[in-house]
Amino acid sequence: MPAALFMPLASFLLGAVVGSFLNVCIYRLPLEQSVVAPGSRCMRCGTAIRWYDNIPLFSWLLLRGRCRSCGASFSIRYPVVELITALLSLLLFRTFGLSLTFAVMFLFCAALVVITFIDFDHQIIPDEISLPGIIVGFLSSFFLPGPGWISSLLGIVAGWGSLALVFYGYLWLTGREGMGGGDAKLLAMMGAFLGWPAVPFIIFTSSLAGTVAGLSIMALQRKDRHLAIPFGPYLAFGAILYIVAGPQLIRWYLQIGH
Repeated sequence: MPAALFMPLASFLLGAVVGSFLNVCIYRLPLEQSVVAPGSRCMRCGTAIRWYDNIPLFSWLLLRGRCRSCGASFSIRYPVVELITALLSLLLFRTFGLSLTFAVMFLFCAALVVITFIDFDHQIIPDEISLPGIIVGFLSSFFLPGPGWISSLLGIVAGWGSLALVFYGYLWLTGREGMGGGDAKLLAMMGAFLGWPAVPFIIFTSSLAGTVAGLSIMALQRKDRHLAIPFGPYLAFGAILYIVAGPQLIRWYLQIGH
């Protein structure tokens, strides 16, 4: 197989395999269970899932989303997470090639996938991911071509400070928590990996996406204006958009403004 086809395919398959592990993290981290042991098993009958029934993407399709032993249905989320992670891996490979930047950004995006689905399910952002992520993002700034450690450090401060200000300001004005503290830690992690210029971009795009999604959900479900909507997934969307097209979009915006 030509290298021009082999490497993108390899990156896609790598993402699918990692996505299978991310499914374990998404399920077990909120329950404070080990993500290493025991191995995957059916939640209804307890039968351990054999390796050939645990091949990313293909096994779910071949088994039609059911346990081979008892016929219990498996959520479609499993192949969805695997496919999303595979596509992210392919996108990052096409953006950065086979490089240290690709490896670090893939690790970062994998963490965002886990955070996104945990926040959807439980409306929490695990400190076990965001706090170590801040450290890893800052340390990686010493080895990657950009953004540099100063920008990374400023990104941590700007990321945490901006959402912490919103959190405490809303709490002071209304007496209610409008945004979780986990969102501020998540944005600090994003600033660590991507540098301070990414922070305003992520805040703007995530706020826009979250507003559109929130209004749409309230209209469809006829919920009141106090409907709780997890913000972490929209922050993740803004961060990924910045990785693949952020600087270009910022330049385009500045050009049309003059």
